[in-house]
Amino acid sequence: MTQNEKQRLTGDEEIIKELCVSNGLCYEKVGQEGCGEMVLEMFFSGFPRMVGLSLFPRLSSLTIIGQSISSIHGLEYCPLLKELWVVECKLNEICGLHNCVHLQKLFLYDNNIQQITDLEMLVDLHILWLNKNQISDIQGLNSLVSLKELNLADNAIETLGHSLDPNINLQNLNLSGNKISSFKELTHLARLPRLRHLSLKDPQSIPNPLCLLYNYYIHVLYHMPHLQRLDTYDISSKHLKDTAESTVLKKMMYYTMRERCALRQFDDLKAKFRQQRRDQIQLPEERIRVLTRVFRNVECELSHVQSAGKRDPEDLTSDLRNDHSNEQRLQHKLNALKDRLKFWKRHLEEVEAFHQHNVALASDRRDITVHFLLLELETVGNIRFEEGNTGEPWFTSCYDLLLSRFCAWDYKPHHITGIKINRIIRIHNRALRQRFQDKVHSLLCRQEPSPYSQNYKCCMEYLFYVPDPEHSCESDEILQTLENGFKTANAYKALGRERAIPLTNSVSVSDRLRLTFMQKKSCSTSGSNPVDRLPFRHGQLIISKVFLGRSAAAKEGLLIDCDHYPKANSVYLSTCSKGQKLTAQTAPDLLGLSSLPDSCDCRQQQKLWYMFDHEMVLPEYLVDFEYVTKDTSQPSPDFPSSSHTSPADAPSVSLAELDLDEEALKMEPILKPHPKLLSIDDQSILTVARANVLSQITVLNLHGNSLNKLPEISRLTALKHLTLSFNEFTHLDDISHMETCESETAKDVFGGRLNADMVAEKLGHTNYRDLSELNLQSSSVRMVDLAPADLFSNLRSINLEHNNLTSFSGLIFLPNIKVLSLNYNHIESILPRQKVQNHMSNKQILYHKVSSSGYGQQNSRPSREGPTDNLEPLMSSLEVLHLGYNGISNLINLQISRLTNLRALFLQGNDISQVDGLDGLRRLRELVLDRNRIKSLSENSFCGQRVLLDLHLAENRIRELNHLLPLTELRRLFLDMNKMQFECLSDLFSNLRSINLEHNNLTSFSGLIFLPNIKVLSLNYNHIESILPRQKVQNHMSNKQILYHKVSSSGYGQQNSRPSREGPTDNLEPLMSSLEVLHLGYNGISNLINLQISRLTNLRALFLQGNDISQVDGLDGLRRLRELVLDRNRIKSLSENSFCGQRVLLDLHLAENRIRELNHLLPLTELRRLFLDMNKMQDILELEKLEVLPSLIELSVMGNPVARRSLHRPAVVLHLSTLQVLDGMTVTLEERTRAELLNNEAQGSSSGGEMTLPGLVPLVARPAPLRGTGIHTLVPDQQEDTHDTSRYKKQKTVVSLLRGVQSYINFRQIKGSSSHYMTALQQTGYRVLSTFPNTDPETGYQCHSVPRPPPPPPPPPL
Repeated sequence: MTQNEKQRLTGDEEIIKELCVSNGLCYEKVGQEGCGEMVLEMFFSGFPRMVGLSLFPRLSSLTIIGQSISSIHGLEYCPLLKELWVVECKLNEICGLHNCVHLQKLFLYDNNIQQITDLEMLVDLHILWLNKNQISDIQGLNSLVSLKELNLADNAIETLGHSLDPNINLQNLNLSGNKISSFKELTHLARLPRLRHLSLKDPQSIPNPLCLLYNYYIHVLYHMPHLQRLDTYDISSKHLKDTAESTVLKKMMYYTMRERCALRQFDDLKAKFRQQRRDQIQLPEERIRVLTRVFRNVECELSHVQSAGKRDPEDLTSDLRNDHSNEQRLQHKLNALKDRLKFWKRHLEEVEAFHQHNVALASDRRDITVHFLLLELETVGNIRFEEGNTGEPWFTSCYDLLLSRFCAWDYKPHHITGIKINRIIRIHNRALRQRFQDKVHSLLCRQEPSPYSQNYKCCMEYLFYVPDPEHSCESDEILQTLENGFKTANAYKALGRERAIPLTNSVSVSDRLRLTFMQKKSCSTSGSNPVDRLPFRHGQLIISKVFLGRSAAAKEGLLIDCDHYPKANSVYLSTCSKGQKLTAQTAPDLLGLSSLPDSCDCRQQQKLWYMFDHEMVLPEYLVDFEYVTKDTSQPSPDFPSSSHTSPADAPSVSLAELDLDEEALKMEPILKPHPKLLSIDDQSILTVARANVLSQITVLNLHGNSLNKLPEISRLTALKHLTLSFNEFTHLDDISHMETCESETAKDVFGGRLNADMVAEKLGHTNYRDLSELNLQSSSVRMVDLAPADLFSNLRSINLEHNNLTSFSGLIFLPNIKVLSLNYNHIESILPRQKVQNHMSNKQILYHKVSSSGYGQQNSRPSREGPTDNLEPLMSSLEVLHLGYNGISNLINLQISRLTNLRALFLQGNDISQVDGLDGLRRLRELVLDRNRIKSLSENSFCGQRVLLDLHLAENRIRELNHLLPLTELRRLFLDMNKMQFECLSDLFSNLRSINLEHNNLTSFSGLIFLPNIKVLSLNYNHIESILPRQKVQNHMSNKQILYHKVSSSGYGQQNSRPSREGPTDNLEPLMSSLEVLHLGYNGISNLINLQISRLTNLRALFLQGNDISQVDGLDGLRRLRELVLDRNRIKSLSENSFCGQRVLLDLHLAENRIRELNHLLPLTELRRLFLDMNKMQDILELEKLEVLPSLIELSVMGNPVARRSLHRPAVVLHLSTLQVLDGMTVTLEERTRAELLNNEAQGSSSGGEMTLPGLVPLVARPAPLRGTGIHTLVPDQQEDTHDTSRYKKQKTVVSLLRGVQSYINFRQIKGSSSHYMTALQQTGYRVLSTFPNTDPETGYQCHSVPRPPPPPPPPPL
């Protein structure tokens, strides 16, 4: 045994002795007594290593606290261990637990553990505490299916992902004190079905960043309704979860409306582009048609001349017989015509390419807009995107910044003369802004002096960033940056760049990598015709707010790394540094700049910045721009572009080109027209082909005739080449069997014919059976013929939008097609109309009609009265059909009723004036008829739609709502933007849940009161006066008869048919017991009593914004109301009966009124949020009256005279002990403590000297997120969005503000007002804050049985 082993053995004996002494065991008898010992404890010292555990084989509980243990050993001798505590030690990893298979409780908190490992065998573990460690990633818990309690507080966790999905039995989870900042991460916890207790803001830990965001509780309650306790608060109440669900549903409706608006704008823009394309291709197509006809004539004549020259010159025409140069002249003219045809076809391709380019740009912007809306909804308004216009000051500032940082000299090789800004979007990301402000604040509050602590604004800069498309998808990286911020320095290092975030103050330097990448990509695809000779014309860049901190110049030959610049927060590199060695590793953004001539002063100011900390970079603007070249128009700097799109300029045609066409057409020789063939027989074929036997004909030219059939063509067995251009063919069935005949001439007959060959050309293969989706948008398709249909048996979806189709008969035999999109075509019918041949009699015409075409009636058109039930069904698998914007005016001729299996039909944007011809669609679930010309509905409009759920009739001309009785299953009805004056729906519509009647001419909604299950009713922008209309008095009736004939439930049975303001309406029977949400904004309502709104007793949310209400009354029957919106009215004061029945009201909006006094709010005991912005309150005593609201947590009085310079905050915070948010800013613990200290100082001393607050950090006015639940969270927070960083004020400004507050408190004391209840301060300077009333300060749980202590008595007068 070596000396070290002896010393270690001696040390182990001492440790075992200490272990025995601490647990009351005899060291000499530990061998016998240890076998029966089941519990061991060791506290604070004396146990540096885990030794001697082999002496306790039956150990079931081991507790080790405050030791210097770095790893776990020796537990293999304790297989029965069930509970293990190794806390406040120095553990670096989890190990040595693989034999403890019976372990149920494991406590390893307050150590140095970085990863969760070696827990796979602990399948019986129920409790696991790993808080106060250094864990950044949750992993290694997949096998712990029995885990019920998990504590991971005070770690460095940022994401959750699917790491906790296997722990389905988890009931208690603590994640406080981490770095979770995204609501998306919380959504993953919704997959834990038994989770009941969740803590993200434990009082013993700092809150996660997301806990300070708007609507944090709303998001958690909505996604995890099974929770019973959140952050020590009891949330088991059902009305809390109902409120959260209602709020989220309203937000979803709001964003759905905005998404539909964005899609509608995109559709309008596509229609505009389509019309522009039609106008632009009209001239080229006309010129191609004229030139092609002449070209074919010349080609035919040339072939005759050449064949005649080989045989007998007698066959030539008289004009050309003796002229030997005719062949050369014809050939010369043919070449000239061919050149002109090439020019116009190329021009046509350019027009189409520019159209596709513009549509693609608009589509990308639509996708970004929809993504932004979904992101706003997912983050519950904590990420918001604001599109600017020229009227916004920030837009002008941003526009000027871009122009000042753009230098055309950098782009001189590309002939770029300027930059055009198409759109600027401002990003309001509250989580990133909060992180940025906290980071800057921590740097400013450091103890050591710093050069920027006194004037931090000089270290603020706005810099540009453009993603590198070579290493990542540009659009995806931009979206990720706007949502989650910039990537870390290590992430950029992994991409082969510097270990820092590359930013610059120059537009050209920031866009250098994208420019180079697009040039290389354009060169690799140079074979195709480019849409724009400047492939990088359109781009996007991010403007970020950056706190540079300590900056250092980049050193030559030294890699940019935070390890090489330990005292610097950022490193800058000048683009004009002489002798600076530029390499791809040190400055990839500057490669290529050295070749430019250095003759511009802008180069002296261009710098490339490298930020080491991504938290010091805040993305604030997203800019869509395009470069302007010499051949494009230069935008005016006074009027920047802010439109949604910036379409490329289409190629134009000069008059010289038209002159060249005329010259080619007038070239000699001028051919005379020849007689046209109306039909063809054997003799005419032999004459045209100049042959004697049909079997010898190999070339046949039938150009320029009036043929529509080829009955004898099948006898030409040797035919190789057939020309049929400029005839009257509608189909080519007569030559479909001729496999040896060249089909290139068919392109002249049917331009844009979609068949299997065209599909193969698009796909690059002929494996049609693997094809499930086919997208041929904007492909100039005029006819569809996908035959044989068996080849496309797996095809489920086809998109043929933006083509020139008039029918889709070529698709009716596809066996499994489900979705068909045909928007923006010229569809007239499912099957095309057949022309009537002149040589056939009426009887022959009748018998030769195709029986399945549906045109066997007289004049080939069915009457409106005649149904189409006798027509056989088509496309039995089709479920969804899009026929929007096709110019459809007659649904009967469309034969849509033959698609009997249809579930959804979209007919928006057509010219439909009468709804008929739908009787065969008996399985239809959704019907969209928005933006048509419908004035009324007939009896047969919906006779077959008995299972219809959604009906859209918005933006029509409907005045009356009749003939909807068959729609008994209807659930949602959209009738906004019509001309309705009265509506009537009976109780037969028992399934109707939502009706939208906005923007009509309604004066009441009495026709809806019998709907038994209606929940949401939207009546904004009407002329609503009352629920029920006033009844006219008949002249021939006596007063007594009039009295008895009044409807008892109308509310107008009183004298003069108008109730007085003093008289309540409790005697009227309730109406619409199922209605929960009612929108009556902007209706010109002035009297709530006459409105009879009190009869809607089950109402949860009432919106009355934008009316002329001057007095709040008539609401006494709304005893279940949760939210009331009265913004933008004329209310001057509140009466005693204003809110006498609203005892459960949670949200009250009274912004933009004329209120001066706050009286009669005592009944609102449950009110949580009160919004009084933009009123006329001047005295701070009015705000003190809000003490009667015990549940108030949010108050907003911005825009009132009392709120000027924020001098009201200390007094309001002092009076309202439960208030959490004031004017959009969180009431912090520090702010409340200061207000109380000021009051104590004012009570203890009458002097007004300067107050000093030792040990407290200077007051910082930092914006904090709201936690409201209403729609108001969508309004921009002006306090937060200001670019002047006003949170870092000098201390003398704070002291001056506090002096003003102290003077106010002294003034209150002189007046003799009572003092206020103070929160107790401990000797350490911290205080115990009760967030809700009746809360135990020790546990934080709500105590309903303990009354609230009364305020202390006022101090005796001095």
